[in-house]
Order: sequence, then structure tokens, then C-alpha cells
Amino acid sequence: MLFSSKLIRLADNAVTPDSFSNRMRTKRFELFAGFASGIPRPLRILDVGGENSFWEMRGWANLDDVHLTILNIYEQQKRNVNITPIIGDATNLHQYADGSFDIVFSNSVMEHLFTLENQACMASEIRRVGKAYWVQTPNFWFPMEPHFLVPGWQWMPLNARVALLRRWKCGWRGPCSNRARALELVKEIRLLTLKELRQLFPTAKIIPEQFGGLVKSWIAIEGFPSR
Repeated sequence: MLFSSKLIRLADNAVTPDSFSNRMRTKRFELFAGFASGIPRPLRILDVGGENSFWEMRGWANLDDVHLTILNIYEQQKRNVNITPIIGDATNLHQYADGSFDIVFSNSVMEHLFTLENQACMASEIRRVGKAYWVQTPNFWFPMEPHFLVPGWQWMPLNARVALLRRWKCGWRGPCSNRARALELVKEIRLLTLKELRQLFPTAKIIPEQFGGLVKSWIAIEGFPSR
């Protein structure tokens, strides 16, 4: 498909330092670092959905005054002194007591949970275990869907999206000839509206992240000192 070209995927590559996607993440992280600077060190941070490379690229690996726990659904190697990877479920952080972390951080994860009910569970757990939290997620109303890289993808009928994915590579996914698998990949991504995000984080400050005059994503924050 036209919108799944190698050029667009390169621009959206979070691993390539100078890609558009990574530049957006870097700018976003600079904002996070500013908020986090107001919290006394040492910091205990839980990154829900995190990866080693994200923190390494931003210079937070092997810091003496920051301990990072990165939780994901797959196993990751421990390769930094201050980063502990664990396997876990974003919707059930039962292994942690209330207020276990100074900050809970999550970047583009909440939209991967299939249903609003799962997203509500994740939000509740984040609010419970974090004294402060920072949660970023794409905006449902931004015209370019960030996972399939097809304009208006999230507004199309479900069956139309499944049919497209079965035939073409859409963003980082497909082509997927198996209908059941294609359906699963499509249903996995559930973008949030501002109204829904406010329902999930009713006491949070919501920061818009803009691109081209439109809101590309939302960041829900709470518990940080006033700036």
C-alpha cells in the first residue's frame, strides 16, 4: 500500500536516532525529565511496557540515582546496572504494593490492550502503585494511525481493516493471510479519545502533544511538583 512504504516506516522507526518517531520521543522525554527533576533522588521508576533501548538512548542507563524496573510481556536481558527487566501484565501489578514507585512511566502502551476494560485496569494499577505517573497514548482523532500508518485507519469498519491487512503490509504489520490472526492484530489497537482518557485518569493533568496544528497524542500526568 502507498501509506505502508519503506519511507514512512523509516520515519516511524523508534530505533533509528534521527527518525521522525524517535525525535518526537526525545522531545517528549525532555518534557518528562523536566517534571521528574522536581522529585528527590534516588528515583524508583516503573516503566510499563518498557524496553532497555528506550532508556539507553536517552542516557538514563547506569545512573547511580535512578533505578528502573521495565515491565513487558516478553523476556529481556539485564544489561544495565540500574535497569531490571521483568515479565508482567500491565493490567495486574499485584506484585507491587500501593505507592511502590516514585514514578510510573508508560509510553504508547495503553492503546495495545484490546478493550476499554483492560485499559481501565491498567490505569487503575498505575494510579495505585505510583506516587506520580506519566502516561502517553496516541489520540484517536489524529488522522494518521501510528501503528498501521494508514490515514483514518481507526475510523474504518473493522472488516475493512482486516481485509486490508490480509492483503497488504500496513505500517509494521501484515500482510497476514490468516483472517483470525489479522483480526487479532487489528483489534489489539484501541486508540483513546480525550473523554475516555479523562475517565481513566480523572484527577490527572492532560497535556496535548501536537503535530501540524493537530493533537497527535495525549499525556496524562499526576503527582509531579508544580513547574
